[in-house]
Amino acid sequence: MVFRLLSKIHKQKKGWPPARFFIFGLIVLTSITVFITAPFGFSDELSSSAALVLLVVGALATGVIPEQVTILIFFLLAMLLAVAKPQIVFSGFISGAFWLVFGGLIIGAAVETTGLDNRIAQRLISHVSGSYKWVVATIVLVNGILIFLMPSTLSRVFLLIPIIMSISDQMGYSRESKPANGLVMATVLTAYLCSTSVLPANVPNNVLMGASETFLNTPIRYFEYFLLHFPILGFLKAIIIWGAVVYLFKPEEPKDNALTGDTRSIKKSTTQLLKNEKRILIFLMCALLLWATDSFHGITPAWVSLAIGIACLFPKLGVVSPPEFKEKVAIGPLIYVAGIIGIGAIVADSGLGNYLGKVMIEASNLSPDNPLGGFLVLSGISMLLSFFSTMPGVPAIMIPLAPDLQVASGLPLKTVVMTQVIGFSTVWLPYQVPPIIVGMQLAGVPMAVGIKVTSLIAILSIILLTPLIIIWWQLLGYLPYGII
Repeated sequence: MVFRLLSKIHKQKKGWPPARFFIFGLIVLTSITVFITAPFGFSDELSSSAALVLLVVGALATGVIPEQVTILIFFLLAMLLAVAKPQIVFSGFISGAFWLVFGGLIIGAAVETTGLDNRIAQRLISHVSGSYKWVVATIVLVNGILIFLMPSTLSRVFLLIPIIMSISDQMGYSRESKPANGLVMATVLTAYLCSTSVLPANVPNNVLMGASETFLNTPIRYFEYFLLHFPILGFLKAIIIWGAVVYLFKPEEPKDNALTGDTRSIKKSTTQLLKNEKRILIFLMCALLLWATDSFHGITPAWVSLAIGIACLFPKLGVVSPPEFKEKVAIGPLIYVAGIIGIGAIVADSGLGNYLGKVMIEASNLSPDNPLGGFLVLSGISMLLSFFSTMPGVPAIMIPLAPDLQVASGLPLKTVVMTQVIGFSTVWLPYQVPPIIVGMQLAGVPMAVGIKVTSLIAILSIILLTPLIIIWWQLLGYLPYGII
């Protein structure tokens, strides 16, 4: 019956690859089996949580159901099955990330409404000569600089996406075309992947830092973290992102020079800033200043984002009218972020995360006599856990297990802690990272397109960067010499 129902949906969705249909069908059957049989000695509550998480993750990974619909189904089933208390299921709506997204959507609408995005795009690309690859390189570079100035990945995504979409329009790439999608993916991937190497630049890093100090009494310092991770997971990964995007999304040779994507054909705007453009520019500068100095004033990026969003809406002071708010501020990204956070909360609250972590540890056969194997296994466990919880959930689950992992692997405790960064900096599917999927939704990039580039970058990172990480960590004393 399940396959018959999915078959009908498949016929209505032209171009949907059959492989996704069968994979999701198997996931549905597995989820039902887990729910009914409660295998592995699961309690009823744990089996219900496992079945629900498996079903939702399967739907998000295969993309057979629209993301927002999947999240709404998650909320409904979570309450009907009573897998957790309402405050756990709907915890995403009261999280800072939700309000960071909400404020960011308003700021993005303000930038687009005033036309400031077009002006910035014209100024930016007027300094980039020629081809698509140089535009992508500029986007990666600008994004990389913002990692050090803005401590929130979502903030960077919301700031840049309207500008990037305007750059795409200026270069003659229609929305959702291959080269336009490439510019968006270069933006969101650099915003998250490279920021995992700079300590205060995204949520998983900060969760790791806080959990390590709280549970292990092992503080992580900024420069120590930067030196260990940035040269490879920051700088070299940025090059991989650039190469993957150019390879997958570079436009074909055009026939008409008016739409060549050649930035030399774009004229630089010489007109003065309009009143509303000046106003939103002041708002953006205030946001950047507050985001960059949060360690001094203590106001988290979420409330900075919301405050600037309110200023954009405020009568006479703001630049976004009520009709423009209704038209341009989408509810989809908000629902998605709240749902993803809720999934992670259920994984943690139900004990499913700890169970999965312990199962993976027992199955990995760690040995103090094999430090290289221990390093690879610990990195892989963090990577696998990210499929079932959001990336910030990885350190939350793994840190309490770190002392046992240290004994089993024979590696120093700080090495065990730092291997998690390799795991949550390797993204296979966009749904694993809310800022990536939110940026894709804002720009209308299909899930299949995102999966294509994230999986390629993940493969290249494992093949090309892992040996370099091992060598670098040996030089810094985190791994013993001679393991490779």
